Amino acid sequence: MEVLTTSEMEHADRLTITAGTPGFALMLSAGQAVAEAAMELAEEGPIVVVAGRGNNGGDGFVAAAELAARGREVSVILLCERDSLQGDAASAARGWKYPVLPFNPQAIGKPALIIDALFGAGLNRPVKGEPLDMIEAINANGAPVLAVDLPSGINGTTGAVMGVAVRAVQTVTFFRRKPAHLLLPGRIHCGRVRVADIGIPSSVLDEIKPQTFENAPDTWAASFPVPKVDAHKYARGHAVIVSGDMASTGAARLAARGALRAGAGLATLASPRDALAVNAAALTAVMVRPVDTPIEFGELIGDRRLNACVIGPGAGIGERTRDFVHTALSAQRHLVLDADALTSFAEAPDRLFESIKASQDPQVVLTPHEGEFPRLFSDISNKHPLRSKLERVRDAAARSGAVVLLKGPDTVVASPDGRATIAANAPPWLATAGAGDVLAGIIAGLLAQGVPAFEAASIGVWMHGEGAREAGPGLIAEDLTEVLPAVFRRLYDEFGIDY
Repeated sequence: MEVLTTSEMEHADRLTITAGTPGFALMLSAGQAVAEAAMELAEEGPIVVVAGRGNNGGDGFVAAAELAARGREVSVILLCERDSLQGDAASAARGWKYPVLPFNPQAIGKPALIIDALFGAGLNRPVKGEPLDMIEAINANGAPVLAVDLPSGINGTTGAVMGVAVRAVQTVTFFRRKPAHLLLPGRIHCGRVRVADIGIPSSVLDEIKPQTFENAPDTWAASFPVPKVDAHKYARGHAVIVSGDMASTGAARLAARGALRAGAGLATLASPRDALAVNAAALTAVMVRPVDTPIEFGELIGDRRLNACVIGPGAGIGERTRDFVHTALSAQRHLVLDADALTSFAEAPDRLFESIKASQDPQVVLTPHEGEFPRLFSDISNKHPLRSKLERVRDAAARSGAVVLLKGPDTVVASPDGRATIAANAPPWLATAGAGDVLAGIIAGLLAQGVPAFEAASIGVWMHGEGAREAGPGLIAEDLTEVLPAVFRRLYDEFGIDY
């Protein structure tokens, strides 16, 4: 599903209004959707609406009027003078036939539910003054909060907290999610997100042409690999995983098993000779080949059937790893670079980017976490408060010429062409040693089957998160590959694939 920035959502509104739907009709539908959600959250007891001066406040007035019409006890606290409201918000306020309460935290009282209609998604400056005091009072009240569009204090495009923000149990948004519904910390403040249809036709997307998507099966279903009835293992690709020395072999084995589970027909571990016995003893379906030098590695992947590589997990930091990477790029192999492979280029990341861009149709995926990202992209700050994770990853992809996957609870995947996905399905117990190695292997397994890099990374991230959900709390990395068949079955069922 598409994800719209605040400016893109405004564009969608304008296109709908230009096509003949009055803006106030959209507001009526939005307010009614909020009222419906409020009725479900609080079946009885008083409801307080905290309204701002813009369209978000207008949605709140409509919701208040609808709830009152259904017999609920409702109060409205308004940020400004009622007479100062303009446009559709003023029209909505006229539909509220009762007084408004002063903008005073004490006016909240002890309601069964608070509806936050103060700022919505358009906030782009820190919250100060009376609104700050009100938000703090809402959070301290103890009543559940239903946010309209976005919890007040959250930047809709970046997901950042603008000084202080409402903590909602549920958020009702309209037409499509915004980045802040998926990116942290915004997602945490939103609670459960409910997307309401308010009459904006999906045809507006043809003009908007959004480039950001929620990472979900409908986004990449067309690229999902399905073995053909008459296929054989060699038709499903062959992944090569580079192992480190004898004391650092586990990560590569996790990646190799991930590649096989993701559907690669074969997987080979390129192992230093001193680790050959260790790796061979611990592997069954994965083949093991002795490889010590970049020359030997080049000879191995000189066989074009070995079409995808993983370099990084436990590979070691230094010249050997850099040479292996350049060898794989020169051989035009689909490539996942993780962990040590990324850190190995920390002193000269442009060398890596130049090699990637020199490749013909590079299908390369970089998989840093937040600690590794600055080693390659030091000037694309991960600490700037107004720069979102989405923006940073997009910039990194454009600079490197590779698909960049920045790991975390809100993993973002971005392509050099501007497309991006945001994942929101990873449970907290996925943060465990070795999980990233399995992810690298899954992506390589998809690349081996011919899935393009952006789609392979997005599919891999989603399956990785769903695998963790399937395994449940107490997960260790080894569990991920064991539960992937269940994830595949669910996808096959969803896509209507016989098995």
